[in-house]
Amino acid sequence: MKKKQIINLIRYHSENNEVGFKKEAFNIANSFERNGDAQLAEYIMALLSDSNVFTPQMQNESFEYIKKLDINNKSLPLPDVIKEDIIGIVNAIGHNAGVSKFLFEGDPGTGKTETVKQISRILDRELFYVDFDSLIDSKLGQTPKNVSNLFNEMNSIVYPQNVVILFDEIDGLAMNRMNNSDIREMGRATTSLLKGLDSVNENLVIIGTTNLFKEFDKALIRRFDATINFNRYETQDLIDIALFIIDELVNVFKFTSRNKRLLKKILETADKLPYPGDLNNILRTSVAFSSPNNEFDYLKKIFIRIIGEEYLTVEFLKAKKYTVREIEILTGISKSQVSREMKGEKNDE
Repeated sequence: MKKKQIINLIRYHSENNEVGFKKEAFNIANSFERNGDAQLAEYIMALLSDSNVFTPQMQNESFEYIKKLDINNKSLPLPDVIKEDIIGIVNAIGHNAGVSKFLFEGDPGTGKTETVKQISRILDRELFYVDFDSLIDSKLGQTPKNVSNLFNEMNSIVYPQNVVILFDEIDGLAMNRMNNSDIREMGRATTSLLKGLDSVNENLVIIGTTNLFKEFDKALIRRFDATINFNRYETQDLIDIALFIIDELVNVFKFTSRNKRLLKKILETADKLPYPGDLNNILRTSVAFSSPNNEFDYLKKIFIRIIGEEYLTVEFLKAKKYTVREIEILTGISKSQVSREMKGEKNDE
């Protein structure tokens, strides 16, 4: 943390500049996490989300097409290159410069929706999502009308400066209108969506997510102020995220123990690691379903899920430079037996 950041915090506080204060606090939390102090970073984020600063909330209005989405207080590990873009979004919104519509594109499980939740938490805004089930209607001509009514609802929100609207998997409305496989009805719906985005209240933050960016309507892409690519994970990013998740899980499941060196070796052995969504599920289920009588059983389960049970052999593990103790943990074969097998291989050579 730099002196300038402390001065900024004091200045923003004295000016009652809540957006500036939270933005600077977020930058400080990010620097702590980047320097390896994830717990302190998470604590700062929790303080921000639980702050008692008065912010007018939306009244209990009844909306047909948008629904409230709960925001959790969990921190979200992201690669630095994506994290910098998210900081840029927070800064842009904080400056009230009319930059308020963003498109997140990337494969499933890359953290698009969770990032929207985190942005809402940082900005202290309520998060609503568009309910496509109520929006899309099989009756001819009804879906474009529903889209128009959706934006009427959005523009009627009492405190738009305190709201984020999520178009999750906006692909359903945003496929290329020139695509012959796309029915005309959805093409008209996309046109209604374009008109709605052109006239929406700029105080609302609009974020769309898509897994099918290549098929996206180009005119719709131009309606967003910025597009963020979430497919920018390096192997080391995924390893860091896995270590972060396991560290949290070990604190919850007291019968487990940390072995970061072995976990890292398992992750490095994989030809390709899954994106954070699937990786998170693999790690959580491996720990949750591990034997309470074996502190490292979860590591074996992780190995099987990511690499494959057929590779859980002394020969393979030895070739990948696993130690005798690590082979024992993963296979359940005693160290003495592992040593004999390894010596036997040498003698055969």
